[in-house]
Amino acid sequence: MMSSGTSVQDQSSEQEGAQAVAGASVRERLAKADLSTLQQADMVALEQIALRLFRQMARRLARQRRISTGRGQVDLRRTIRRNISHGGEPINLHFRERRPRPHRLVTLLDISGSMSPYSVFLVKFLFVLQKHFRHVDTFLFSTSLVEITPLFCGRRLHESLHALSQLPAGWAGGTNIGGSLHEFNQLHRRKLHSSDTLFLVLSDGWDTGEPSLLAAELARVKRQVRRVIWLNPLLGMKDYQPLTGGMYAALPYIDVFVAAHNLESLLALENHL
Repeated sequence: MMSSGTSVQDQSSEQEGAQAVAGASVRERLAKADLSTLQQADMVALEQIALRLFRQMARRLARQRRISTGRGQVDLRRTIRRNISHGGEPINLHFRERRPRPHRLVTLLDISGSMSPYSVFLVKFLFVLQKHFRHVDTFLFSTSLVEITPLFCGRRLHESLHALSQLPAGWAGGTNIGGSLHEFNQLHRRKLHSSDTLFLVLSDGWDTGEPSLLAAELARVKRQVRRVIWLNPLLGMKDYQPLTGGMYAALPYIDVFVAAHNLESLLALENHL
């Protein structure tokens, strides 16, 4: 029986508050959970949350076009007009705003067997990035390289995923990172023509090829881009050390080396883009 001091409205507000707290708790748990540990029901819920947050992140990045520090040339006309009350002396200088060119993104996603717990989720992440950035080129690799940029253009997510499922891209196969980078440099190096390019690799670094080849090819990329960013799901493990041959060989050429094991780590990529 309801007490005389408690109204139906108060009870409803308390229930809504409790549901909001519970919902926030679930979102926080899912955001921090390693993708490889999630059950299917949790993965579905996480993807719904993630797609919304990824889109918000991509829109913010697309809007951040102005330089917050540094100025362009002095705007003489505006300077004189604004200071006419001071006899035309340029006491307060006014500057034209500089709008930088947006970064180009080139992304390479490892879809080999060791990346299977993460690769499908990461494909969806890259789909959202390409939808909200003007210049994005997207590739998959395992033992060889496949460009999938056209499969993301003008399609809905489920349509792109269906098209990808029909692609002989070496899903859950072996890994040849150095060979795939060599193929990129041979066939697609023109995509690195801009010094504003961010080169993004999503891989655990397990490589069956020669570490020296990986190092040489990544060094070629490094000389042409603004920044090499490597997202490694294994960095989310407490005691992980990048000591495998391929990963160790790549480290000298990586500007940003961060985790990609859960939603929280992927959203943190915004700080580096």
